[in-house]
Amino acid sequence: MKIGLFFGSFNPIHSGHMIIAQYMVEETDLERIWFVVSPQNPLKNQKSLAHEQDRYDMVQAAVYDNYNFQVTDIEFHMPRPSYTIDTLTWLSEKYPEHEFVVIMGADNLNHIEKWKNHQVLLDNYELYVYPRPGSSIEKIEIKGKVKYIEAPLISISATEIRRMVSRGKSVKYLVPDAVEALIKSKKLYLQ
Repeated sequence: MKIGLFFGSFNPIHSGHMIIAQYMVEETDLERIWFVVSPQNPLKNQKSLAHEQDRYDMVQAAVYDNYNFQVTDIEFHMPRPSYTIDTLTWLSEKYPEHEFVVIMGADNLNHIEKWKNHQVLLDNYELYVYPRPGSSIEKIEIKGKVKYIEAPLISISATEIRRMVSRGKSVKYLVPDAVEALIKSKKLYLQ
């Protein structure tokens, strides 16, 4: 089975993530999407990060009713910070019957040279790259198995969602209803 790995902090998961994932299942050769919740991204500020279990729970709530989606906490059980190549290696060894593809935004591809063993990743795994606001995929020239997907350009920011929640504003339609309910019940992002 060809599985797309959608890595992210998902702080919180939002409707943009869901739209991209559904587009990937509908419009590419990917049969399933696994959302990989990253407990600690080495290239991101951890200060505003909700607890990893809360982020996992939000993703689980967002994907529970979609047969094509699942969430994994694999990186919770690996050394930190988590590196994509290490996760891919582990998954490929554990599930040799699957072919894994990395789903990423063009903004991440622009900085892939900063990733651990990025050329090994590019040489051994396909990357399905979708457009992101402010990042041009036409200008990126990378040696590797990179496929540009003309997915919808989504301009929803998890940072903006957290800011809105902290100010007591509604995030209805920006996040799935179940995620909004979890944010409220767990009082996330209020600081």
